[in-house]
Formats: sequence, structure tokens, C-alpha cells
Amino acid sequence: MSTAAPTAPKTPYDDPEYAANLRRATLASSVGSALEYFDFALYGLMTALVFNRLFFDPADPAMGVIGAFAVYGVGFVARPFGGFFFGTIGDRLGRKWVLVVTILLMGGASTAIGLLPTYEVVGVWAAALLVVMRLLQGFGAGAEQAGATVLMAEYAPVRQRGFFAALPFIGIQAGTLLAALVFSGLSLMPEDAFLAWGWRVPFLASFLLILIALFIRMRLRETPTFVELEKHEQVAAHPFRDIFTTGMPGVITGIGLRMAENGGSYIFQNVALAFVAGTFIANPVDRGIATWGVTIGSLIGIFSVPLTGWLSDRFGRRPVYRFGAVFMLLFAFPAWWMLSLGDPVLTVAVIAIGIGVAVASMLGPQCALLPEMFGNRHRYLGVAMAREISAVLAGGLAGVLGTWLLTLTGGNWVVMGLYLATLAAITTASTFLIPETRSRDLLRIQDAVRVSTDEKDTGLVSVVIADAR
Repeated sequence: MSTAAPTAPKTPYDDPEYAANLRRATLASSVGSALEYFDFALYGLMTALVFNRLFFDPADPAMGVIGAFAVYGVGFVARPFGGFFFGTIGDRLGRKWVLVVTILLMGGASTAIGLLPTYEVVGVWAAALLVVMRLLQGFGAGAEQAGATVLMAEYAPVRQRGFFAALPFIGIQAGTLLAALVFSGLSLMPEDAFLAWGWRVPFLASFLLILIALFIRMRLRETPTFVELEKHEQVAAHPFRDIFTTGMPGVITGIGLRMAENGGSYIFQNVALAFVAGTFIANPVDRGIATWGVTIGSLIGIFSVPLTGWLSDRFGRRPVYRFGAVFMLLFAFPAWWMLSLGDPVLTVAVIAIGIGVAVASMLGPQCALLPEMFGNRHRYLGVAMAREISAVLAGGLAGVLGTWLLTLTGGNWVVMGLYLATLAAITTASTFLIPETRSRDLLRIQDAVRVSTDEKDTGLVSVVIADAR
């Protein structure tokens, strides 16, 4: 009689090509995210300091700033629709091809921005064309980061999922860093040349960058978890219906988790720049100097995002995420008071800490947390909805609401401190409403917040829902 121990059943991760596929997925997600977010971050920087002057009536500078941020916010309105549309496709047909389409859509719209006529040439049509391009950008972006997040979470080794899932978001930091560096370099140009043609160069050059990202993603393989769904014929026929019947608790808590991370990111990257470099304070900071805060913050984020992802593998997603939310809550009022002083060194430090520490400490664990919250049949759509609805409520409103509050109060920094603290408080509370998802089996069909009888996840939301059923 044989005494050999029985072999464990094979999983998708036993594939001998798994290591190579993991590297390929990491490259496809990270490089694609970096190149895509280069355009996205560049648009945000241009909004605060360029588009308000070129695409709106220069006779009313204050309304130009509000109008530019309103167009910026319009793109966020399109993001949930893109998330719903592409998320459904991603859950029905697979993750890979959605990522190919979204990079083309977003890259094409970004390149077209570099060709748009200004207000001086076509009047109000300049802003209208900018709105169209922004809507296309937002529609593509609605599934881009959700796809990269789901892709890496489903490819990553279970015990290192937090670290590997965070790697694509190094791409976000790298793309933001590159955009800030390019913008800082362009700001050294004579202002007339910069406003005449210099600002167009990075948008037009992004076409080549998008081709590189497209080449990498075309070589990507489908994720092991989706392959398993197909193998067992469990792919959801109607993921959109499923998410509304079983997945809404995860979507709602995901929105809450994103309020401080997403809203704080855009507040520090865009509203803070408009505040310190505009007419809101007595001693405005040079726009090139202020942009260095974004640059340094993004550089810090390249290290802090994977670090906090790794820490979430060791200590859990919730405590690491909660640290970032509480840090932002405590940082909100001191940060805006220091920005109001108009000191260049303090300005750079505040923006860098806000992006590189407060935001990044939530972004790191979030990369694995959101995919772990949803079951395999509607994971892409669930993550996309949580991300993009929150992007409208947090990031999309940050620019227009923040500048409107500052204009309404004559540049009073207290209102922005209160605004940022409110977002942080919502996210802090949300960390108490989710189960710990570290090492969760992503082949499971059930959402983490709908605890099944054989799962040991705990949390207020899951307990309330389980008891109610």
C-alpha cells in the first residue's frame, strides 16, 4: 500500500508559465497605467493654470477658473457610464480586451486635446470641444484603473496580493510624476510661447506613449480566475443585474472608502495649486514651484504605495487603510492653514505629504481590498462602480466645489480644511463597515460583505446583512 501523501488539487497558479504571465501582467498594468495617467494628470495640471486662460473668456479670470474645473469635473460624470459599460463587458468577455480598448479611447482623446482651437479662435466652441474630449477621456478612464486593479489582484500570489496589486498604482504615481516634470519644464518657457504652443506638445507626444502601452497589453493573457469561470461555465450572463441584486453593499462601502483617497488626491493636485498660484492669497506662489509639490509627492508615492500594499499583507487591509484616512483627517486643517501662508517651501511640503503619505497610504491597500470585496462573477463591474461613482462624488466635485467655496468665502482656507476633513471622516467610518479581506479566495462567487455560512469574514456591514437575511 502506498504511503505517499495525496497531492493537492491543481489551481490556476500551478501553471508553469505563471511567473512569466505575472511579470507580463505587472508590466502591462503598470506601464499602461503610467502612460494613461500621464495624460490624465497633465490635464489636471493644465486645468488649474492653462485651460482657464485659453478656453474661456479672459475678461473674467475667476469664472475662467471655475469654468475650467467644471469641464474637468464633466469628465468624471462620464466615468461611471464607462465603468458600467466596460465593467459589464469585462465580466462577460474577460479583462484583457477591455484594457486594450480603454487605453485607445483615453489616449485618442488626450492626443486630440493638443489639436483643439482656443477661445480666441472659435469663442465658446473651444470650451464645448474640450468638454467632448473630456467626456471621451472619462468614458475610457471609467474602466481603466478598475481593470488594472482586478487584473493584478487576480494574477497575484494570495499571500502577496496586497503588494502585487499595488504595483500598477506605481504607474499612476510615475505617470503623475512624469506629467509634473514635463509641466515644470514647460513652465520655464517664455509665457507667450508656452500659452501659444508649448502646452500642446505633451498631449500630442502622448500618441507615441499610448502605442507602447497598446503593444504591451496586446501580449497579455487572460487572468486565471476568469479562465476558471469560463472552464466551469459560470461566467455571469447579466453582471449588471447581479451587481444591483447582490453587490450593492460592496459598492456602497467601496464608495465610502474612496472618498478621502480620490477626493484628497485631486484636492492636493489641482485645487491646492489653483489656491496658492491664483488670486486667493495675498502672496501667490510661483506655479512652477508649487508644481514641485506634486512631483515630490508622486515620487514618494512610488515607494509608499507598494509599501502600504505590502504592509496590508502582513497586518490586514483595514488597519493600514484606516491609518491613511485618520492621517488625512488630522492633516486637513494644518495643511490648508500652511497653504494660506503663501510660503513656497511649506506649499511644496504640504502637497507632497498630502499626495505621497495621506493619499498613498489608502491607495496601497485599496488595490487588493476592492477586488477582494466582490465575487468572481461581477468583480470587474463592482470595482468599476465603486471607483467611478466615488470619482464623481469625490474627485469630480473637488475642483469645481473647492474653487467655488474659495471664491464664495474670499479665499478662506478654513472651508477647504473642513471639506477635506469631511471626506476623511467618511472614509474613516467606512473602514469600520467592511470585513477583513486579506487572503480571500478570489474564486469565490459570494461578495465579502455578504458572508456565506462557510466564510469567517466579520464586519458590521456583513453581520447586519447576514442577520437581516
